[in-house]
Amino acid sequence: MSWTHHHPLGRRRALAAASGLAAGAFLPRTARAAASPLAPGTAPAPGASYTNPVIWQDFADIDVLRVGDTYYASASTMHYSPGAPVLRSYDLVNWEIAGHAVPVLDFGAKYDLNGARGYVRGIWASSLAYRPSNRTFYWLGQIDFARTYVYTATNAEGPWSRLTTIGTPYYDAGLLVDSDDSLYVAYGNTTISVAQLSPDGRNQVRSQQVFTTPPSVGTLEGSRFYKINGQYYIFLTRPANGQYILKSSSGPFGPYTMRQVLLDLRGPIPGGGVPHQGGLVRTQGGAWYYLAFVDAYPGGRMPALAPVTWTADGWPVVQLVNGAWGTSYPSPAVPAPPRQVTPMTGVDTFDGPALKPRWEWNHNPDATKWSAGGGLTLRTATVTHDLYQARNTLTHRIQGPTSTATAELDHSGMRDGDRAGLALLRDSSAWIGLKRDGGVTRVVMVGGLTMDGNWNTTGTGTELASAPAPGGRIRLRVNADIRPGGPRPGAFSYSTDGTSFTRLGPAFPMGDDWRFFMGYRFALFNHATQALGGAVRVTRFELSTP
Repeated sequence: MSWTHHHPLGRRRALAAASGLAAGAFLPRTARAAASPLAPGTAPAPGASYTNPVIWQDFADIDVLRVGDTYYASASTMHYSPGAPVLRSYDLVNWEIAGHAVPVLDFGAKYDLNGARGYVRGIWASSLAYRPSNRTFYWLGQIDFARTYVYTATNAEGPWSRLTTIGTPYYDAGLLVDSDDSLYVAYGNTTISVAQLSPDGRNQVRSQQVFTTPPSVGTLEGSRFYKINGQYYIFLTRPANGQYILKSSSGPFGPYTMRQVLLDLRGPIPGGGVPHQGGLVRTQGGAWYYLAFVDAYPGGRMPALAPVTWTADGWPVVQLVNGAWGTSYPSPAVPAPPRQVTPMTGVDTFDGPALKPRWEWNHNPDATKWSAGGGLTLRTATVTHDLYQARNTLTHRIQGPTSTATAELDHSGMRDGDRAGLALLRDSSAWIGLKRDGGVTRVVMVGGLTMDGNWNTTGTGTELASAPAPGGRIRLRVNADIRPGGPRPGAFSYSTDGTSFTRLGPAFPMGDDWRFFMGYRFALFNHATQALGGAVRVTRFELSTP
């Protein structure tokens, strides 16, 4: 996991306490492998380029690989469920969400948001790999510093199932499928270790410390593990401003030597951080790329792509533009894609029984209190005045640099005391929605929902504006400007006729503190303050950009 500012203690201990160009040679294939979307059967045009970030949505702690002509990546999701999204691309530039490697956060009652809560826990930096011998994808990650979980699937979109639980917590792990089909895991914070797994991947058979970070470097974590040209590499981040790599010619257990890949490199997002903590991947044609992320709060951590060359003695070098990670590079030379990827924006009418993979719940949902098909029905699942404690809040990443979410709600099934709406959700939140009290329904804008640094609620919200809500249907709209370094406003409006929108309440200044790690999300919610039994139906949700 990554920090926005380098911290000598590293993430683990802090949570517990509350350059230049080089000519390179393409190397043989590793054992693991915003331009406009390409139409099916269309290869990148000569001279075509892409723009960073390649995804302006919150996908952090990236692992990336290629299987045949398809690229896959995974990311952190903390307390959101399902967890560990699996992204898919055919060109490393245009990505879609294929599924989730962790179907439910069944790691303890706190992830059910039923009394306890698991904010900023759950799915941290983890690893995604593919094993050709059994044509299986592997996801591996530790939970709560307690143990490691391994999930497998034969298709990236799933179904995924748990293969095993391992007693050793592999912090910030990188999984390597070696050329002889052996499985190794690199992991750790400052002290880096390598574990060997049993042939079936279910148990640890050996673990050994292989590297201690020099004090002059500080903290290294975020392992990615590769075998390239017979050499073993562990790719590591220095949170949150550097990237280093270890190399061994003697096998996976070292000894390793270290080299700096980048440090304090200017990134491609104005006001954002240094690109770091990602993975290396090789195209079908032999070109190498580094897919990292850029700290860009309030929206989160955004993936950025840069080409990589290799020195004659086998070290990677990021290709720079005017001394910085480029805002634009030539498009990767790849075969024509078989189809266009599914956009991460657009309209969802919830027309089937399953949610599309763009959606993730805030903690695990109560499956008896929601349904989809002909709209999304959210029945009240919690009696509370605290949105952070309310179950079945459904979230969607914000598209940067600015985007608008519009939700159409049928609120005729609300009961007295119910609260339903569309939020900008993080440790400081605000929402527009509906309050029903004494048989009267009003549309309101509420701010002042806050958490402290231990993720306990410190403010349940203050009503800042209201208006009558005639009829049983309303459209709620939130515009979010997530450009880092600026005013970061969220604006709320509503419509009772579906055409003209009325602004409600003041602009909401989104916070940009990095310690929550996840960026702001749009969130659909419905909870009770008096008694269960009410419901709303979301008939349409649209995420649009200017």
